[in-house]
Amino acid sequence: MKRRLVIITGLSGSGKSTGARSLEDAGFFVIDNLPLVMLPDFLSLTGLGYEKVAAVIDARSSEFLGDCHELLNKVRTDGHQVDILYFEASDANLVKRFSETRRRHPLFRKAGIVAAIAREREVMAELRRLATVILDSSETTVHQLRQRVLAAVFADSDEIDGRMLLQIQSFGFRNGLPLAADLVFDVRFLDNPHFVEELRPKSGLDLAVSDFVLSQADYQTFLDKLKNLLFFLLPRYRKEGKTSLTIGIGCTAGRHRSVAVAEDLGPHLLGVGCAVQVDHRDIDKGQQQ
Repeated sequence: MKRRLVIITGLSGSGKSTGARSLEDAGFFVIDNLPLVMLPDFLSLTGLGYEKVAAVIDARSSEFLGDCHELLNKVRTDGHQVDILYFEASDANLVKRFSETRRRHPLFRKAGIVAAIAREREVMAELRRLATVILDSSETTVHQLRQRVLAAVFADSDEIDGRMLLQIQSFGFRNGLPLAADLVFDVRFLDNPHFVEELRPKSGLDLAVSDFVLSQADYQTFLDKLKNLLFFLLPRYRKEGKTSLTIGIGCTAGRHRSVAVAEDLGPHLLGVGCAVQVDHRDIDKGQQQ
């Protein structure tokens, strides 16, 4: 079987786990900490029934990296499509993350964390050079990084050409329902950024507002349930010949909560073979909520 392979690699603490979870949610079979030298044999397994595979390869198995260029050429010669996502961040951000999580860097020695990071950059330099996409997570949230990962893997892929067009539209209930909406979801159960003074003048496109909305525990539960529903529905709509679908995400005025949720939801749905567009009908129609 010829497979779509995404290699997730890069520096420890730079967001590889977020990338792996994002692709797993999008239908990839994900294997963690696979030595690169084992990759050709792994892909040749006849019992592996997945067409889309992601492998996390990093410094934990650095002694098994081998000749990266030769190994990847062999995988491509075998007919597999290969993309390499290389995750990195600034030294300052990496040091802060290891300090906050109290995790031990895989290359940590007596010289300390900064030296470990420097050594890891050297070890991973060849994979970085071969990377299809380099993702710097220094100033990004988990939500933004997930969006960038899915966009990098799916946005320009033939997998979504000619498929159903999925439009996700935020709106405000006070301005009426979107006339073209096929499905409508109400996110007014979430805490409202309008009542936080410093967030009120901003919109759901601003990082502070997005973090406020998306970090709520109820949102994560809602997102999981909504994804399960849409992952069930969308293939069946396509099977029945539907070429486009509009999903409305509504809050009171369409400026804060619905905008943040619509932006977050879009990348999750790239993995089900849809071309996704996100727009915000009411984001500029005043700030009162």
